[in-house]
Amino acid sequence: MLFSDLGLSDEILKAVEKIGYEEATEIQAKTIPLLLQGRDVIGRSHTGTGKTAAFGIPAVSSIQKGDGNSVRILILCPTRELAMQACDELDKFSDFMPWVKTCAVYGGADIDRQIVSLRRGANIVVGTPGRVMDHINRHTLKLDNVRTVILDEADEMLNMGFREDIETILGFVPEERQTVLFSATMPEPIMAITEKYQRDPVVVGVEQKSRTVDSVEQFYFDVPMGRKTDALQMLLLAYEPKLSMIFCNTKKMVDELSEQLVSKGFRAAGLHGDMKQASRTQTLNAFKSGRLNILIATDVAARGIDVDDVDAVFNYDIPQDCEYYIHRIGRTGRAGKSGVAYTIASGRRQVSELMDIARYTKAHIERRELPSRDEVMAAKANAVTEAVKNCVMSGKYERYAEQVAALEAEGFSAEQLAAALLGMKISAETKNVPEFIKPVFRPNRGEKGAGKSGSVKVEISVGRANRIAPNFVLGALVDATGMAGKNFGKIDIYDRFTTVEVPEADKEHIIDSMTGTKINGQKIKIKLYEGRDSKDGKDKDRRDYRGDRKRDFKRQRHGNHNTAGRRNSKRYQ
Repeated sequence: MLFSDLGLSDEILKAVEKIGYEEATEIQAKTIPLLLQGRDVIGRSHTGTGKTAAFGIPAVSSIQKGDGNSVRILILCPTRELAMQACDELDKFSDFMPWVKTCAVYGGADIDRQIVSLRRGANIVVGTPGRVMDHINRHTLKLDNVRTVILDEADEMLNMGFREDIETILGFVPEERQTVLFSATMPEPIMAITEKYQRDPVVVGVEQKSRTVDSVEQFYFDVPMGRKTDALQMLLLAYEPKLSMIFCNTKKMVDELSEQLVSKGFRAAGLHGDMKQASRTQTLNAFKSGRLNILIATDVAARGIDVDDVDAVFNYDIPQDCEYYIHRIGRTGRAGKSGVAYTIASGRRQVSELMDIARYTKAHIERRELPSRDEVMAAKANAVTEAVKNCVMSGKYERYAEQVAALEAEGFSAEQLAAALLGMKISAETKNVPEFIKPVFRPNRGEKGAGKSGSVKVEISVGRANRIAPNFVLGALVDATGMAGKNFGKIDIYDRFTTVEVPEADKEHIIDSMTGTKINGQKIKIKLYEGRDSKDGKDKDRRDYRGDRKRDFKRQRHGNHNTAGRRNSKRYQ
């Protein structure tokens, strides 16, 4: 179904056309008309089926010029990355509707800037539960005029421990509202939320199909944070594809990666929407002719490229949409030829996103270890040696025998000359092989051998004296690290500090990610917990995560002077 058949406004249709969308996905075609009618909807949809547009287009459409600056739409997402992505998409849909004002609120970012943005006025707020709760408690976010609440990836939010936050937030929203819920699965807790907060919801499902190309082998590499470019360079040198495409999610990343690869001697160029048409045409012609053998592009810019000889596709960034992944890997394995697709992921969150794509496309994406520097160097040396053999057998360079004879007359042996020439050639071929310590191959959660590394405690420099609650700590950890809430263990809150059990294998990532962040407005310090002297009495006076959780939420609700909060407080007792 075309977007023009969905009864959308001219402003929305112009924005959709500018983005490059023409035909609605299944979830969009089924959901958008229902949401425009004001119905409550349960969307059973995996990441990457186009669900952001499915709820985002109706959300933007519902904002009228006379709505002012009060919040009319509230969208809750499990992580800051999803909140940022959803807010960016809404901005694109409202490109021709200047009265629509969006604001993203999430942990791990400066809360003061978010407060300034909210005070300027926002009629659509997208946020993570923990940070939304923080703003409610600070009275910087008022939800009295909200007409629609959207829970994106509700099952993931429940897995991360946000159920009580969600229910508390809904207590501040008027009961007469539209409630929309998207979830990949429908466990009992999800059903409980729908029964309690939705009115006669319509269930919309998406049929899962195998969508990837059978002739394309698919692999992924899990590399350390900040080493993606080195990993990509290693793969290009190890596999030497004759013609390859590299996909990035942003124009800025295309420019940066192009510059880095060219500086290392690769015949590469970037392609994105900000380039002038003449430059785009020139780049594409150079790629098709083989003068360039690496094309780096965004998903939108790559549409319409028709090249049959691409033998490898690299996903430098995880695609933001499953359909993008399908389109990307479809660039290889064409015209009856085989192809290969490589995806570079960093950290559990990105691997999890890739596994979501694999489930949706019903594809097998095999994990591989990155080639080591020694392996690449040895392969390059062997390739040079074979090339020299072929040249000798072909007699191509026999005319240089006189120069060899002259050097021998000066006392150099043929072995010395051959070794020097081979060394020069091999050095030239391997000078750009990066110094890259091969990471330890560790199974991800859910894979065989995972979860046996144990746990340690970290100490965070805020506690009861800073009015810290367990959900504040868990929300900040999830937002900053990108890890699921279930990965964290017991939370103990003391007077002036808090301890949290974390996976030992992830302790450095957690400390790095949390350093400098804020919890409940307090800038924190974090380190490995080394224990405290029991004589100071601090360890005895503690409040743990499980014992006082309900009491914390009750205090938050009764301590808030919001009318809606008082009106609905009895339902949580």
